[in-house]
Amino acid sequence: MKLTIFVVAALLSPLSLAVSGAEANGFPEKPITIVVPFPAGSTSDSIPRLLGPLISKSLNGVPVIIENRGGANGTIGAVRVASAPPDGYTILLGTTGVLAINQWIYEKPVYNPAKDFTPIANAASTPNMIVVDPSVKANTLKELVALAKAEPGKLTFASAGNGSTSHLCGETLKVLEGVDITHIPYQGPAPAIQDVLGGRVNMICDNFSNVVQQAQSGALKPIMVTAPERKKELPNVPSSSEAGTPDLLAGIWYGFVAPAATPKDIVEKLNKAIVDALHDPTVKSRLEGLGLTVIADKPEEFGAFIQKESARMENIVTRAKAKISN
Repeated sequence: MKLTIFVVAALLSPLSLAVSGAEANGFPEKPITIVVPFPAGSTSDSIPRLLGPLISKSLNGVPVIIENRGGANGTIGAVRVASAPPDGYTILLGTTGVLAINQWIYEKPVYNPAKDFTPIANAASTPNMIVVDPSVKANTLKELVALAKAEPGKLTFASAGNGSTSHLCGETLKVLEGVDITHIPYQGPAPAIQDVLGGRVNMICDNFSNVVQQAQSGALKPIMVTAPERKKELPNVPSSSEAGTPDLLAGIWYGFVAPAATPKDIVEKLNKAIVDALHDPTVKSRLEGLGLTVIADKPEEFGAFIQKESARMENIVTRAKAKISN
């Protein structure tokens, strides 16, 4: 487990054990922990680390701690926050997988996003992109599909783990194109991408922000962006419709949630600090440089969005016949 602490103030108010109206008015009075339910080294880890110092500055200078709790496609970190006191001092960096997929893909879900969390803000989003090891003899989706059909089961695709957007993207590709490609799951996107870079796995359909730099450098060969439009960072890479599979739409969003029953005024303070940090010119520029689109919405908007996305992902999981035993 990796911890990073941003300390802006040396003096902290006395710690308290319970939440009350008075404490809500004085929030925050002690360190705030942002739990990242994945290992360090991915976009889900980079976002809170970029925002941390600015959030700290906005909230009375209290330290902001980034805590990595990876495992089980984000479930371990999600449960850690769901069971935390609803006082605003422990929040979660939730992703599409954590807040909209896990409840459908696990046979026995151990948390319920709608009941266990209070939305704070949707931070940013990015589509996925199919990239392959440069040794793979395919430069387009059509050529990749032909290669897969010529030797069923030989091509492999990596994912950030069972139930991740990279997993479902690969499974959706298999369904739409009628191909047999072997899934190799990892514990997070960083080791999955490393094995594609090393030629141990043929391809991955991962978050654009996670693979854009490798695609720009030529370390990985981009095939298509799983979105309706091209991305300006790689203007020559076709979109889903241009590649001939308009229904292959996959991506990920990154948002912040607190435990259910967190007081509304605390949620609003956290929302303002996060949104202000996202609008900081330096932070926004760095996020956009990764291919992310900054969202920075209100809690009620994010809540409605999660509900809509959950219904959409239930459809995708059902179509791909993806299920995880636990």
